[in-house]
Amino acid sequence: MDSTFNPPAWLRNAHVQTLISSTPLRSWPLWWRTRRLQATAEDVVLHCGDGIRLHGLYNANPLPVRGLAILLHGWEGDAESSYQLSTAYTLHSTGFDVFRLHLRDHGPSHHLNPELYNSTRLQEVIDAIAEIQKIYPHEKCFLAGHSLGGNFALRVAAKAPDQGLQLDGVVAVCPVLDPWRTIKAIEQGSQVYHRYFVHRWKRSLRTKLGHFPELGYADSLLEMQTLGDMNDYFVPHHTQYEDARSYYEAYALTGDTLATLRVPSQLILSNDDPMIPSDDLQRIARPPALTIETTDYGGHCGFLMNWKLDGWIDRRLLQLFR
Repeated sequence: MDSTFNPPAWLRNAHVQTLISSTPLRSWPLWWRTRRLQATAEDVVLHCGDGIRLHGLYNANPLPVRGLAILLHGWEGDAESSYQLSTAYTLHSTGFDVFRLHLRDHGPSHHLNPELYNSTRLQEVIDAIAEIQKIYPHEKCFLAGHSLGGNFALRVAAKAPDQGLQLDGVVAVCPVLDPWRTIKAIEQGSQVYHRYFVHRWKRSLRTKLGHFPELGYADSLLEMQTLGDMNDYFVPHHTQYEDARSYYEAYALTGDTLATLRVPSQLILSNDDPMIPSDDLQRIARPPALTIETTDYGGHCGFLMNWKLDGWIDRRLLQLFR
């Protein structure tokens, strides 16, 4: 399989790549193609210690199994996001068991924990993966994440040996490298992205409030118009950090975060990603276990190859996991 991503000219615009992935042009045909995968998925609640519970979807494979692939979605995405379904379908149809793990307060999991999601809650994701491996033991286990899920995947990989996790390979697709720069790129870039994340985050917070009204932020939420407004309220009130910048720096991949990485890991990023500045790659550690792959095109988690909107990343993941 050719590992070079070279889309036709009409698919080389970063915003076309980023936005079309989430439109009905791709989601409806993909939903139809993956309907059996969705119908046969097993709902799983994982117990992660300290009363924490996370949710996921597991698809076993009738074929001879190549291994288990655990997939992590991005911020305000879920297991039904187009990129998750497409990747899960490709891996499952070629012999992998697949587990699509929901981060806290994503998908149908808002009712499982009273405290709000935040991106520094790494230990519960590590514990969830350990529980998955305990319930569904496999000879080989792989981890892949998109966007913020890619950020989580690499942080998990860096801690995996010390946490007793068996990971044979990790792939991070367009991972958030410097969250502070990413949030600024969203706020100061196209208002389409900014409005999208404000809408999705508010919707999630309203869902959470329906289960835990004692969180008490309903009136404050009505007044918030921007991500900056929301960060200024939720970071000091619902995390251990005093301000938004401290919070975002706490889960950055820059600096020495990946210096101790020993699990074979692949970081894939497009140079035209409108949310992840590719020059942030210059500020991350380069241990021997980490391979960095950049493409000229692809936008943010797009990588659409042709008029059928097939995903190059699906094939690349399959190639790497094989």
